[in-house]
Amino acid sequence: MRVFVREQGVPADMELDRDDARATHLLALIPGKAVGTARIVIGRGNAKIGRMAVLKRFRRKGVGTKLLKRAIVTAETLGAKKIYLHAQVPVIGFYETMGFRCAGAVFDEAGIPHRKMTLTETKNRRQLKS
Repeated sequence: MRVFVREQGVPADMELDRDDARATHLLALIPGKAVGTARIVIGRGNAKIGRMAVLKRFRRKGVGTKLLKRAIVTAETLGAKKIYLHAQVPVIGFYETMGFRCAGAVFDEAGIPHRKMTLTETKNRRQLKS
């Protein structure tokens, strides 16, 4: 809520949706404080990583990288055959460093430009588990 609703202006009723009840939720913790979150929604054997957010003062400190690695491993453990996400355009580069590749055109989601990205089968994907 702090990142998407307060910082980025996403309407609260769009942030909370029916997938929350069936998703696997991850929380990044720094002793005594929640600093990041992500969720994994499985459907038709595919995993969508979403609602990934890190509090502003904890960005660029490795929290997002660790959180995404954990989300990928968790999705695979849950049996996902394909892993994808909708990346905000300004952070596409971050996801590319983690092995995701753009698929399709830019689209609007909650008033913010996004692109669908899929995790590719590369040696980078195997390295994410380490």
